Amino acid sequence: MIQIRLSNEYDAEVIGEFQLKMAKETEGVDLNRDAVKKGVMAVFKDSKKGYYYVCTEDDKIIASLLLTPEWSDWRNNWMMWIQSVYVIPENRGKGVFKKMYKFVCDRVKESDEIAGVRLYVDLSNLAAREVYTKLGMVGDHYQLFEWMK
Repeated sequence: MIQIRLSNEYDAEVIGEFQLKMAKETEGVDLNRDAVKKGVMAVFKDSKKGYYYVCTEDDKIIASLLLTPEWSDWRNNWMMWIQSVYVIPENRGKGVFKKMYKFVCDRVKESDEIAGVRLYVDLSNLAAREVYTKLGMVGDHYQLFEWMK
């Protein structure tokens, strides 16, 4: 049976492995394992950084995502960013992310303090873009720019 729950520190190792795999699969990037491990643990040590949710099937973690808050002065409310999405390959195409997305949106609908949900996706990740479009998300309104040192 598939279940979604708020993650905890006991899930950190699996989530870290998911992040390493996701970066390699989607962007061809080999992340620093130690930095990822510390980054995942930083979320558990400081909830202001965000929250991980995991999807389990028969007590095995099959997917995870990170929700991070961003203040919107335009809306006088929070926006929640979905980040670091990973579904293990054998569970892709089975609606796992769709269930997680619905779970997140249901929590947002229940809150008077959150205006909506956003995510970003690498433009070359066509499979993910198709999934997000099918869920009713729109990707034609903003373009993300960044500068990294």
